Amino acid sequence: QVQVLESGGGLVQAGGSLRLSCTASGFTSDNYVMGWFRQAPGKEREEVSCIHWSSNNTVYANSVKGRFTISRDNSKNTLHLQMNSLKPEDPAMYYCAAEGYCGLSTTYNYWGQGTQVTVSS
Repeated sequence: QVQVLESGGGLVQAGGSLRLSCTASGFTSDNYVMGWFRQAPGKEREEVSCIHWSSNNTVYANSVKGRFTISRDNSKNTLHLQMNSLKPEDPAMYYCAAEGYCGLSTTYNYWGQGTQVTVSS
């Protein structure tokens, strides 16, 4: 059974950095996609970035390109999201998801519980 668990959220000043982590277990192969999503109150869920685990191909939302970096650590089955130059529009609940298609949030089969990111001005 696949399990997904995020960590690393918190409070940071605008312009600062945070690193989110997500551990995923239970996969029987490395042919899957994992993604980071965020949802702020009153807004739709947005895919921030995704990565194909075996090929390491990545995709980013325009709103985070050049500021956020998605990466994976195969040895630890861990996904990271390095968030730099955080802006007032970045605060949200950030979710890690697994086994889906980049750009299509409804296709992901497994979701973490979310971790809150807050940015102070």
